[in-house]
Amino acid sequence: QVHLVESGGGLAQAGGSLRLSCAISERTYTNYAMGWFRRAPGKEREFVARITWLGDSIYYADFVKGRFIISNDNTKNTVYLQMNNLQPEDSAVYYCAAGATSAEVQIKPSHWGQGTQVTVSS
Repeated sequence: QVHLVESGGGLAQAGGSLRLSCAISERTYTNYAMGWFRRAPGKEREFVARITWLGDSIYYADFVKGRFIISNDNTKNTVYLQMNNLQPEDSAVYYCAAGATSAEVQIKPSHWGQGTQVTVSS
């Protein structure tokens, strides 16, 4: 059973930064792709970014390009989301996700974390 555990959410001011972490409890596959999604109040959950486990393919949603950076540390089985220049509209619950391929993790992940709240004040 794969478990994803997010951490690092919290409160930030507009223009500030936060870094989210997602630890995978069990490394049973060497080719998991990892991603981040978010859900703001009253909105659908939306894709934010994804990365292959080797880190050789990264993709961002347009609204975070140039502000957010996804990365991973294979030695720690952890993926990160560095969020810079945060804006109030970035406030949401952020979810870590995993899938067998990049396409799967972006469209229909097989595993989800429990989510971590990010709140950005103006």
